[in-house]
Amino acid sequence: MEILQAAAELQARAEKWRQAGQRIGLVPTMGALHEGHLQLVRAAARENDVVVVSIFVNPTQFNNPEDFRLYPRLPEADAALLAPAGCTALFLPSVEQMYPQPTVLTFDFGPLERVMEGAHRPGHFNGVATVVSKLFHLSRPHRAYFGQKDLQQVAVIRQLTADLSFDLEVVAFPTVREADGLAMSSRNRRLAANDRAVAPRLHAALEAGARLVTAGQTAEAAQGAGSRLIAAESAITPEYFAVVDARTLQPLVGVAQPGQPVALCVAAYLGGVRLIDNLVVQV
Repeated sequence: MEILQAAAELQARAEKWRQAGQRIGLVPTMGALHEGHLQLVRAAARENDVVVVSIFVNPTQFNNPEDFRLYPRLPEADAALLAPAGCTALFLPSVEQMYPQPTVLTFDFGPLERVMEGAHRPGHFNGVATVVSKLFHLSRPHRAYFGQKDLQQVAVIRQLTADLSFDLEVVAFPTVREADGLAMSSRNRRLAANDRAVAPRLHAALEAGARLVTAGQTAEAAQGAGSRLIAAESAITPEYFAVVDARTLQPLVGVAQPGQPVALCVAAYLGGVRLIDNLVVQV
């Protein structure tokens, strides 16, 4: 596994791989890797000739400076995990490499970014779209791999890929969970022991809401049940609990139609650490 730090280096390698007829898989990350990330890397290694993993804590997608400052950064430990998982090249750029000048381009994803994460984190998806576009241009992947835990992000990237005609396939993998149901996340490292103990309540609330949806109950009933379960735990400060159409991520009203995919999504704070999770069910 080689480590690249310059954008021009990655561009040159991608051109060489493309000319040799090799297929490139990209796994964009912000580091502090866990098993969920490694599953993406292994999948990319199975399905491509070359695997590029990027680790870049992107400042433009953080609307909370303190969250950016405290985001876990473990490049040496991450590199040790990546080679056995099948990574060919680790891209570890600086902010100056990714943003040689301030970016003024803005994206608008319409209704897709007016709900949930987009509503609560203004500018977040503009930052995501900017850095992902740069990574796509630099690495020229045939496939790019993302985790379903960031359901809305995956939807935004799919729209970005379609609207800008990127010649690649966006591959989404199911959320990887701890034994107690907590979705794996780099931010979990920041949880105090008492907050970590109650964090699985988020997944339990999603499951409670999902049972009502699949039983033919209304979205409002499911949202209420999930919200109450979270509110009953004083250590959790909820931000939203939403029941949406999984195709559009717009709020679901009433009872889901047969065959309609439904996503239950939650965001909450535990001890100052913001966690998100979701569960997709088919009626």
